[in-house]
Amino acid sequence: MRVLIGGGSGFVGRELSRLLRVKGHEVTVISRQPGPGKITWGELESQGLPPCEGAVNLAGENLMNPLRWWNESFKKDLFSSRIDTTKSMARAIAASSSPPHSWVLVSGVACYKPSLTDVYTEDSEWTPFDILSKLVKEWEASALLPENVTNDIKQVVIRSGVVLGRDGGAMKQMLPPFWLGLGGTLGSGSQPFPWIHVSDLAGIIAHALEPNDQESLGPEPLATPSSPQQVFNGVAPALNTNLEFTKELGRILNRPTIFPMPGFVVNAAMGSERASVLLEGQNVVPKRIQETGFEYKYPDLNLALKEIIGS
Repeated sequence: MRVLIGGGSGFVGRELSRLLRVKGHEVTVISRQPGPGKITWGELESQGLPPCEGAVNLAGENLMNPLRWWNESFKKDLFSSRIDTTKSMARAIAASSSPPHSWVLVSGVACYKPSLTDVYTEDSEWTPFDILSKLVKEWEASALLPENVTNDIKQVVIRSGVVLGRDGGAMKQMLPPFWLGLGGTLGSGSQPFPWIHVSDLAGIIAHALEPNDQESLGPEPLATPSSPQQVFNGVAPALNTNLEFTKELGRILNRPTIFPMPGFVVNAAMGSERASVLLEGQNVVPKRIQETGFEYKYPDLNLALKEIIGS
């Protein structure tokens, strides 16, 4: 299978590319910079979709970029980097004379309203309630293909939690203070912490790329009457809080976790809208991916963090 990956040079893209190549697939990355095995976004626009059986978009400005202040310019970049690239890929797929059999977008669980008690599955109804849920709504809508080209193309949305791994993502920023013994809970620590190991997210994406006639995959999630997109919650099956994550990471590192960061400090440092991702959370269950028989490599925090830390 030939797979085209928008944003394939990033943290999740590198892991997905590695996994797909191990499985014997061919990978082409869409990047801002040209190079071997790559095309640019400009080339996608001008030359159209290269031959591929699967397409994925992972592109987007890092929400937690410590070098970017939370202002109108950054918010605009968050939207445009996700929506514009997704629209570009969707247009290229729709215009292709031989489109891929699978089109996968990775969005986020920010569509679900933070709650200490509610549990969300892919069947949970939701409407935008803040800037990040509005982003998810517009992002997923931008991936929809015109009705006249959707019959033979499987459209999938994977709503990812916080992605954990060795070589980037959230852990890159979390680990230094913990190594120094300065780690602690964020705010109250009682907020849910939906997460997934990068290897499992890559596995779910690879799973979603397979054509529907692959019997070994088990039953596929059904698209709803209102949308042809099939939705997976890309999270680990464990339901954890920020406190549980903090204590487990401290235990594995053999470091104290006695320095909580008050919510007002997080809000001041990151901007309240962005800080809500850290100070609030959702209990999200990967109901549909489990129904397909997908097997997680890292279903719980202990296994995931041990692999990341190397202990």
